[in-house]
Amino acid sequence: MRAVKVYGAGDLRIEDAPAPALAPQQARVRMEWGGICGSDLSYWRTGGAGTNTLTQPMILGHEVAGVVVELGAVAAGLTTAQVGDRVAIHPATLLDYTGAAVRADGRHHLHPHIEHLGSAALTPHTDGGFCTEQAINATQLRVLPAGVDTRCGAIAEPLGVAMHAVGRAGDVRGKTVLVSGCGPIGALVTAVAAAQGAHVIAADVQESSARIAAAMGAREVCVVGRDDLPTDVDLTIEASGAAAAIAPALAATRRGGVLVQVGNLPTRAIEVSLGQLVTREIDYRGSYRFIDEITDAIALLAAGLDVTPIMTHEFDLDDAQRAFETAADRSTGSSKVLLRLSAAA
Repeated sequence: MRAVKVYGAGDLRIEDAPAPALAPQQARVRMEWGGICGSDLSYWRTGGAGTNTLTQPMILGHEVAGVVVELGAVAAGLTTAQVGDRVAIHPATLLDYTGAAVRADGRHHLHPHIEHLGSAALTPHTDGGFCTEQAINATQLRVLPAGVDTRCGAIAEPLGVAMHAVGRAGDVRGKTVLVSGCGPIGALVTAVAAAQGAHVIAADVQESSARIAAAMGAREVCVVGRDDLPTDVDLTIEASGAAAAIAPALAATRRGGVLVQVGNLPTRAIEVSLGQLVTREIDYRGSYRFIDEITDAIALLAAGLDVTPIMTHEFDLDDAQRAFETAADRSTGSSKVLLRLSAAA
């Protein structure tokens, strides 16, 4: 099979790899589409993502969808998916059902023992889905309904991240919501909040990203550095991950409001002015991945949510180097860059 592997900082290779062995609880999936995530870019640019550091080559990719071509001996009892079904893939598998994160409230995604596609958190690392075929635990398969193809199915994973972030804010119906940062996650947060009845104001340093947010449902847009940010919004969702964006996000949020941080912040020490967190008595909440909101995301796609405005670029698997360069360069106007992993049958 063909695969997109990262070997270290700046070392991305497209190469032949052995077809994965199929365990009894797994399904073999012919991968058709994959979306490049910020963590994929981080592994490529720096050799790590968050607290995870590469120590061996790894196939990237966790925003993927494809077609089931084979089921392991016991896989049929673990999933409703059948051979020939189009599926999106939940990237996480919980390895240990003990621990406070599970006992407390079922937020399994916070458990420390999770296997995640395309992640260096464990050793050996967990290969991802940027390849022509992959063996996937059957419990991770999410069947795509009629009307949702695998190209849109690859967006189900980041849409699940956005749905979890909006859910962390509570009921947004009728509220004014500022989305800070309109990359793919911010644009999808905009779409989810708008679909739930919020008045969304989207802000980004790039005018092209602000335009995408408008196409995804923002009522108003602000280009940072040109336009003034709003004040006294009910809720802010910070999706840029830029430390410099936190203080303005706090200042924009009304007294007693909520600020949800979904953009990944640097792991190094950063200088942030948090005075208004106290004086405005703002709830500052983190949002990390999702539990099973990918299932809700697929339902939202089936109900007609249009995510095509964020799907700005497409490349074949063998052109992955250029795809990564495009995704990393905001001046290209890129939002979600997709890899065509194999031709649809």
